[in-house]
Amino acid sequence: MTFLPTLKQLQYLTALHIHAHFGRAADACFVTQSTLSAGLRELESLLGVQLVERNRRVVRFTPLGEQVVTKAYDVLREADALTGLTKASGEPLVGELRLGVIPTIAPYLLPRVLPRVRAEFPDLKLYLREDMSGPACEALSRGTLDAVLLALPWDCGTVEQMPLFDDPFYLVFHSGDMIDPPPQVAPGAIDDTSLLMLEDGHCLKDQGLAACGRPELRADPAHRGTSLVTLVQMVAGRLGQTLIPGLAIDAGLIAGTGLVARPLAGGAARTVALVWRIASPRAGEFRLLGETLRAAAAR
Repeated sequence: MTFLPTLKQLQYLTALHIHAHFGRAADACFVTQSTLSAGLRELESLLGVQLVERNRRVVRFTPLGEQVVTKAYDVLREADALTGLTKASGEPLVGELRLGVIPTIAPYLLPRVLPRVRAEFPDLKLYLREDMSGPACEALSRGTLDAVLLALPWDCGTVEQMPLFDDPFYLVFHSGDMIDPPPQVAPGAIDDTSLLMLEDGHCLKDQGLAACGRPELRADPAHRGTSLVTLVQMVAGRLGQTLIPGLAIDAGLIAGTGLVARPLAGGAARTVALVWRIASPRAGEFRLLGETLRAAAAR
């Protein structure tokens, strides 16, 4: 009789691969660290190989361990699809749904839409994970997320996209830095010597520059923010000007700062979208969730 790894053991393995820390991996799996460690030792004993090198400082996967964890992601993704088949055949949006949301959307859109989602789908157990587009899309591909709320354009791999709405960009500047500003700002008038943007890894930086037709602009590396809140504080300190999406403006990001926001001429915008793996058995549920998000955001 052949003994096969359990899904629980594979979940422990992938969690350790993602978090690279036994304590954080155990927390992600809602078990104690000793339980997770014991499960991994059982998996290694079952396979007859060492998968992880353990020491007090780092967790390092062996070369064979990297191959095994890649297969583990595939197995868990298929197991999740199997569960999705049964979920899709019953009541929609019931049970667990793991949703990734990027940082330039999460704090500004979720407070507007979550009350309606809860009201319409009271039996939905929504797990939210805030992350930048690249890691979120990687988690979606691995099967550790079911869907991702992000901004287009962005290459998220082999996914189905449901655009929800356009989110226009605004130029934000200190009131003392532009006398009698026009109702709209021409993209060509943006001063690249004083432009403040998010640091590398945030899709908003490239999306904003491309949307306004100025992809050649480059912000000063010494003046890059880690978040939209940081950018606003930098502009308030008269370090320059920046591009902020309308979602954040509508949420009151610059309220009380004395800063001025003007839309960009030409309708420069990013597109907020919900994406999920192609051929997911829960695609109908994700479209229903997307329709709810779209309606709630339009209020």
